[in-house]
Amino acid sequence: MVSERGLEVLRVIVQDYVASREPVGSKSIVDRHSFGVSAATIRNDMALLEEEELIAAPHTSSGRVPTDKGYRVFVDQLSDLRPLSAAQRTAIETFLGDAVDFDDVLARTVRMLSQLTNQVALAQYPSFGTARVRHIEFVVLAPSRLMTVLITDTGRVDQRLVEPGTTLTDDAVADLRARFNGELGGLALAEAATRLADIAGSVAPEHRALAEKLAESLGEQVAANRQDRLVMAGAANLARTERDFTGSISSVFDAIEEQVTLLRLFGEMQLEHDGVRVSIGRENDTFGLGETSVLATGYTATGGSTAHVGLLGPTRMDYSSNIAAVRAVARYLTRLLGED
Repeated sequence: MVSERGLEVLRVIVQDYVASREPVGSKSIVDRHSFGVSAATIRNDMALLEEEELIAAPHTSSGRVPTDKGYRVFVDQLSDLRPLSAAQRTAIETFLGDAVDFDDVLARTVRMLSQLTNQVALAQYPSFGTARVRHIEFVVLAPSRLMTVLITDTGRVDQRLVEPGTTLTDDAVADLRARFNGELGGLALAEAATRLADIAGSVAPEHRALAEKLAESLGEQVAANRQDRLVMAGAANLARTERDFTGSISSVFDAIEEQVTLLRLFGEMQLEHDGVRVSIGRENDTFGLGETSVLATGYTATGGSTAHVGLLGPTRMDYSSNIAAVRAVARYLTRLLGED
């Protein structure tokens, strides 16, 4: 059983190691922190922490570093989150507020979060498998070229260019726009995918070839929007922390490039809108990320669908600041999307 002072010793070991990347010794703790006890007493506390496998000695006669278990206890006991400064909060609101569409919002979110934390930032698109068609638009760009636009109730806007090989007329485009919206508006994407195949056969023969091209394009858009996916930024931050990994970090890069791995990990981290879930070190072994920590919370998109936003980095990270940053960005993201 770890005493209150022992937990405080663990806390300063984590904080000092995160700040310096140097093993922390008892003399350093006494010199840097006001415990009011001798170095011998601190050594006894550290011995007990080592028995509990919360800290370890990386080398003979060295100081101690936190273990995965030690980071877990530290995070579970964490209460003093470092709030973002007023300047940081203003920067978040300004930067995200200038986004032009949902894709841009998420791209800006991960860029901002990676800059705030110096970690890999991740944002999950909401599960578009439950999204519904809000509107379909056909925009004529040239006599034989148009753009199909699919808008879902989650705020996702997907655009594709179509060259039907025939001259477009305003009447034909208007008729098909009304027909596709009438048939698909309000349907879940899965239903829309099934219904698309029948629309072309129901239009006037002179419009059938164009309708088939439009249905094909919209089918691809529906399929793309039903796939779970991530947007990320800050991979260079991971490379700069290579010393925090005992082996090659190529496997970590492989895992983050294979989005399915992170989506599976996110799937096991229950969404939280007020708190941030943290998965540390060996807790991520089954995903090939056993030397990383992943922080995630939930945000709510237009239409009420939810998804994850978070960070990935080495276990030696500033949990207090990073948790505060993830929470603040997620709250603003929810507020911004709720205004749409």
